[in-house]
Amino acid sequence: MKRFIARAYIWLLLILLYAPILFIAVFSFTESKVLGNWTGFSFRLYANLAGPSNLDSGSTLTSAIQNTLVIALIASVVSTLLGTIAAIGIFNLHGRKRKAIQFMNNIPMINPDIITGVSLFLLFVFLHMTQGYTSVTLAHITFCTPYVVLSVLPKMAQMNPDIYDAALDLGATPGQALRKVLVPQLYPGMISGFILAFTMSLDDFAVTFFTRGTIGLNTLSTYIYSDARKGGLTPELRPLMTIIFLIILILLIVINLRQARLAQKEEKKKWKSHLLGL
Repeated sequence: MKRFIARAYIWLLLILLYAPILFIAVFSFTESKVLGNWTGFSFRLYANLAGPSNLDSGSTLTSAIQNTLVIALIASVVSTLLGTIAAIGIFNLHGRKRKAIQFMNNIPMINPDIITGVSLFLLFVFLHMTQGYTSVTLAHITFCTPYVVLSVLPKMAQMNPDIYDAALDLGATPGQALRKVLVPQLYPGMISGFILAFTMSLDDFAVTFFTRGTIGLNTLSTYIYSDARKGGLTPELRPLMTIIFLIILILLIVINLRQARLAQKEEKKKWKSHLLGL
């Protein structure tokens, strides 16, 4: 009975989580402007994704998607580079210094987004910086970098600490040792950090809302917010949400399959070394 209740509870949670997504996906294949009203199977909404919306040209859905992707890509690349360098520096600290820096790195991740957004807004106002594309990108880099640090640090701990020194002893410059020794070892953590930073930037609303200024810059989250305040959502958002969900689902499947293969290879290596030792 306990097992049945536990399974029923899990299935109930899964249904509550995924039923709305499935509902949106189903009604993305109809032209109806009202969600829940089926008017026949059609790919019209998918075809309209690249077309103009009913808003002004500076705030179209296409423009919001482009802004979101460009900002997320720039922020994730820069934060991956900064976070990797920061993780290497933090790992080479010792004692209280490392603990203090790690604690400071964790604060932005625990801090509510609205506080981060307001703080960055006040900073940009204090610096008399024009708010727009640049301010939003800098803000995204700021809150994405700690997540990259958190992804790279475990890989630093798993790595043999003598490899870098060995490369220097064999004649490599610090830059060569970083590129050819450290980066290949940290590559999985960097990829994980990049994906996490890209997802966080893609998903952000509060920080973007406070740092975008009044020039009309819209990302996907702020576009949906503005659209919802008018009493409804643009029908083209339904196929867009479906496509984003499918892309994330495919990425997760690929990453999990890759991790499973790597785990199998590691297991085979252990068995081979064990057999050779016998």
